[in-house]
Amino acid sequence: MERRYLKDLERWNADPRRKPLIVWGARQVGKTYLVKDIFAERFYKGRYIYIDCREEPDFCRYCDSHPDPSDVLRFISMDKGVDVDGSTLLIIDEAQECPAIITMMKYMCQDYREIPIIVTGSMVRIRIKRKKRGVENDGFLFPIGKINEITISPMSFDEYLMNRNPVMYDAIVDHYKMKVPMEPAFHEMAMGIFYEYLLIGGMPESVAVYLETGSFNESRLVLKDLYANYLADMELYQASQESIVRSRAIFSTIYKMLNRTSKTFSPTMIEKGSRSRDMLHPIDWLTEAHVINVCRRIEGHVTIPLMETDNSFRIYLCDVGMFAYQSAIDPVSFITDDGRNTLAGIFYENFAAQELRSRGLNLFYWTGRKNSEFEFIFGKNGEIIPMDVKKGHGAMNSLEAFGNNNSYAYAVKVSRNNYGYDEGRRILTLPFYELFLFADEMADDSIPDDLLSSE
Repeated sequence: MERRYLKDLERWNADPRRKPLIVWGARQVGKTYLVKDIFAERFYKGRYIYIDCREEPDFCRYCDSHPDPSDVLRFISMDKGVDVDGSTLLIIDEAQECPAIITMMKYMCQDYREIPIIVTGSMVRIRIKRKKRGVENDGFLFPIGKINEITISPMSFDEYLMNRNPVMYDAIVDHYKMKVPMEPAFHEMAMGIFYEYLLIGGMPESVAVYLETGSFNESRLVLKDLYANYLADMELYQASQESIVRSRAIFSTIYKMLNRTSKTFSPTMIEKGSRSRDMLHPIDWLTEAHVINVCRRIEGHVTIPLMETDNSFRIYLCDVGMFAYQSAIDPVSFITDDGRNTLAGIFYENFAAQELRSRGLNLFYWTGRKNSEFEFIFGKNGEIIPMDVKKGHGAMNSLEAFGNNNSYAYAVKVSRNNYGYDEGRRILTLPFYELFLFADEMADDSIPDDLLSSE
């Protein structure tokens, strides 16, 4: 399957100033597949060495006792029977099993920069592994400034679409660039693919099974196993039994918590009598493990750069497919018109949060008086852009309240409606299947030409 992160790896590979690359991400999001099966096979076929630290304990023990990278490179050459040089891609997978290799990246950068090196792993597991081994102060140093980094998310909707229907993908991109709506028949086709994605999600195995079999049931069985594995794996994410219990409870309660009038995180839903500060540690770990996405509140008047106004926040699952599985909703609700009308709006919100975070955007929501709110808010080029996520064709009832306290460039409504722009009200309407293109624009940190020009 194609992944959009391949472009990031291509840019890294072509950069004359590249450093050793570390690819982070939650489990089962396709890190190894991206690096080994796509990138290495296309750009270094027959010229790469793959090391799985889980399967090669001798390599890990050697790294622990030989901090000099020249020794490690010699070990690899002897073990694999291949000379490691600038023409050889070195892939070291599951680096959390060998934290010494992370520290060694600093010296690889200084002394062996010509050798392309990609390391994959989980930073949160590295920290926990070291704590459990009782070596928290063993001199471990993260190589700040000496590495490049990429964080991999579950497949976003555009990645699903590229693999599901590349012709439709190209059409959606073209129509968005031209700022015109899709033809009604094609709009309905695209929405149908979007509803598939709400149920299947972006976990690569779930997507692969559906594309191969066309069976929602088979895909859901994969999600069931992945969901159970995530819960079981949380023992690796925490330093104490208390944190393990709370992390599992937080993860398992996200749908229930969002399916309330107030979607704000409530510690008492996790544990009676608990306070928010009791949950901060497991939430931090779940966030760093890329299992959840946290959206923080801005109240009243908004300033740039965006910054939360209090400690209130909402939590979304990292993958909308696992969110659908957690909800226990009948899959028919996603594949029939009558069923879709019963879907709660939080399915669409979780989808939007996942799309935005996959582009590296920080998540904020806005609240005002009389229950006015926007699910997401952005700051771009010194201007504020509020966003509403609607399950249907609803109006943006909070826009007037927002405008009473804030100036804004324009507002965005993401819904099942086709593309459109209301110049009078400054409302941009985007169908769900075009949200990824808007997210790309918000994540683009280049300075616009009109800001660079001078009269």
